[in-house]
Amino acid sequence: MKLPERRLYWAAKERCGNPHNKSYKDYGGRGIEFRFKSFEEFYKELGPRPAPHLTIDRIDNDGHYEPGNVHWATRLEQRHNRRS
Repeated sequence: MKLPERRLYWAAKERCGNPHNKSYKDYGGRGIEFRFKSFEEFYKELGPRPAPHLTIDRIDNDGHYEPGNVHWATRLEQRHNRRS
């Protein structure tokens, strides 16, 4: 089953775990981990993406991709949740 949420799951996982990913330095390279054990766990936490323009955001920008620290957010919300 191809869900847009699955693509976002893999993209976040790659940012944290693949040193060859262009965004790795800002995620895995600074210690951010992807702690969901499966897509099913990830999907259970976030549910279906409410709108196509929303993306995954970490509530605590220095925290990991893990239950309790992720939600769907707009690009504007994400810009307000950036490190300096």
